[in-house]
Amino acid sequence: MSEGTDTGVHRDELARHMAITLDINRFRDYCPNGLQVEGREQIKTVVTGVTASLALLEAALDAQADMVLVHHGYFWRGEDPRVIGPRQRRLKLLLTHGINLFAYHLPLDAHPELGNNAQLSRQLGFVPDGRFGEQDLGWIGSAPAATVGELAAHVERVLGRAPVVIGDAAQAVRRVAWCTGAAQGSLEAAIAAGATAYLSGEISEPTVHLAREAGVAYLGCGHHATERYGVQALGEHLAQQFGIRHRFIDIPNPV
Repeated sequence: MSEGTDTGVHRDELARHMAITLDINRFRDYCPNGLQVEGREQIKTVVTGVTASLALLEAALDAQADMVLVHHGYFWRGEDPRVIGPRQRRLKLLLTHGINLFAYHLPLDAHPELGNNAQLSRQLGFVPDGRFGEQDLGWIGSAPAATVGELAAHVERVLGRAPVVIGDAAQAVRRVAWCTGAAQGSLEAAIAAGATAYLSGEISEPTVHLAREAGVAYLGCGHHATERYGVQALGEHLAQQFGIRHRFIDIPNPV
């Protein structure tokens, strides 16, 4: 947790800074990036987390947060727009207590320093040297592991959970590609970019067949597990830039 000052910063100043820093207008996304629920104007304490679940919001309220900053927010394309059930309870908590909700999806995945892919590579000791896929969201480079088995063991040590591994443990890892979250659909693009192993958060039925038939290892490392680091980096950036308090709250998620 970063300790800040008691002066705080105006919500709109934070919004402008993050919009520019993350270059949010560059992305075609599935949700609005930026301020999603408006609360009090002055921000002294920000709580970060992966997803704006009710559990995170309740923890943020206990932490006396003025602002919650997440990767997975609300108002996703195609979802039921009615304010009922879980959505009503989440919005009621935010609005009743004047807590702002900011969310950044693809812009936070892609940022070259603060983003999920950049931060995951830092955690795992990957050395990136290229991008691939739609909107250049995928990263590719080298890994500190000679075989798929060594890579899987390394990922388990760092992320605290065993990945689902498709491929031979003895297979050599020459080029590793990665894209956090639900990016199993980018496996084909990773193969075209020259990857011999690909890491993402989720795995689906067709992923297994494509990986096997292409002779490329696939590691499903957990959606939540791979996306814990970008929002923390962004929160620390704001704390240092504006002198506000920052606390990351991890709500456990096995997926």
